[in-house]
Amino acid sequence: MNRKTLVLPAAIGLLAPVLAACGATGSGSGGGDAIVVGTTDRFNASTEAPAPLDPAYAYDVGTWNVLRQTVQTLMIQPRGEGEPVPEAAQKCGFTDTGNERYVCTLREGLKFANGDAVTAADVKYSIERALSIQADSGVFALLSTIDTIETQGDREVIFHLKTADATFPFKLSTPVAGIVNPDDYEKNKLRDGFAIDGSGPYTFASEVKNDELVKAVFTKNPNYKGTLQVNNDKVELRSFADAGEMGTALDDGDIDLMTRTMSPKQIQKLSTAAAGTDEDLVEMPGLEIRYLAFNTDAPTVKTKAVRQAMAQVIDRAALVSKVYGDQAEPLYSLVPATITGHSNAFFNKYGDPNVAKAKAMLTKADITTPVKLTLHYTTDHYGSATKEEFELLQKQLNASGLFDVQIEGALWETFRPAEQKGEYDVYGMGWFPDFPDADNYLAPFLDKDNFLGSPYDNSQIRSALIPESRREADRLSAVKSLTEIQDIVADDVPVLPLWQGKQYVAARDDITGTAYALNSSSTLQLWELGRGVSD
Repeated sequence: MNRKTLVLPAAIGLLAPVLAACGATGSGSGGGDAIVVGTTDRFNASTEAPAPLDPAYAYDVGTWNVLRQTVQTLMIQPRGEGEPVPEAAQKCGFTDTGNERYVCTLREGLKFANGDAVTAADVKYSIERALSIQADSGVFALLSTIDTIETQGDREVIFHLKTADATFPFKLSTPVAGIVNPDDYEKNKLRDGFAIDGSGPYTFASEVKNDELVKAVFTKNPNYKGTLQVNNDKVELRSFADAGEMGTALDDGDIDLMTRTMSPKQIQKLSTAAAGTDEDLVEMPGLEIRYLAFNTDAPTVKTKAVRQAMAQVIDRAALVSKVYGDQAEPLYSLVPATITGHSNAFFNKYGDPNVAKAKAMLTKADITTPVKLTLHYTTDHYGSATKEEFELLQKQLNASGLFDVQIEGALWETFRPAEQKGEYDVYGMGWFPDFPDADNYLAPFLDKDNFLGSPYDNSQIRSALIPESRREADRLSAVKSLTEIQDIVADDVPVLPLWQGKQYVAARDDITGTAYALNSSSTLQLWELGRGVSD
């Protein structure tokens, strides 16, 4: 391309004819050298997390992006936007008016990469396995509405749900519902290490050093049957220590494409570089959010007024402007602005930042100021800008005179287990949706067995509003329930949303398919990539 930046609108499917005309997509090349993709995602096996790539355990965007290439699901999210479509299944659908009985028929001749037949019994085994193991990552909760699973013959799977769940097709598109071979995955035990076997578009091989996956090799699976067109024979995914190292590798031609997480400065540099260079930046709508989470049982933040005062003081607009520029925007709800059911609940309650109002909240609750707090963040998982973000949060809170805040960073492999054990009172997290529905920005944080392990429990949300919203197949009809949930969250502040971000891919200009390398849920779609001719 003879330009540096391609900006894709939310309705990415509308852009296909334009992209084809300018050579940004296409069928790609089936042969040639492997396409090499860089990421700053780190993949570690540790005592706390010995099975990072088991579908019954994995629950972050990095590990899911590995699994989605290799482990097939009954349903899959489409190339652009819209409802999930059959993948390992030939067809799926609710067979009752109450959205409680869901039936899938597998494709004929479906095989694992090793040639073993994929049967309905394997689907049942895989999903029941995830539910029975109940890994501490909390990923099994995505399947919590399943009551029983039955099979009829080798190709039909019948799901009986405990309660209506219109989002269930989306949940069957997530890796925790991935189909695994019982010969490779024990029923009641996670598969340690970095081996993956499945029936997806690629087979998987790993290069591991010091219990860390440093390179993943995806080779086109000759036995794959599904909806995806695989535009290459091989892709390598290489993990880098930081964005700078990854950017240097792209400049030197050691990698062909880099994804998350680029630094704001890198993105700015690529977006303003002169035309005619051999690197292109693609900007896409994203559904990533960042937020502060609270251990609501911790003495420092147990009183709701402390959390409310933080919500009243923090200046999201200044935070985004100074750290991320136009690469993000302030967020006033857990649900992003582009998702049906979004409400600006926090802005509606707190308005603009106001120290006087925050002081009144604390005074009314008889809280002595300044409130001493430590904000914890991960130094590597969300990119290099996280440190700057937390330094600014610290500055804003301390400048109010109401808080005495320290900040403390840790590597993700230390940070995540500590957070799960409740060792942090306040901590920063990000969320990349499992699927693009408001339910997936609410239930994972607020429902029973939530992935944060949060002690926060609101009976109205769990017992009434979440089930009520899931009964509505027309998601517009669920807006009332979803709005009520967001209003309760804004009042109780078990989490404090900060911003939502765009997503970016940078690639050498002979790489095709970059417009579809990521979908709106940040799913890495390696099969879209091909190698063409540089301009």
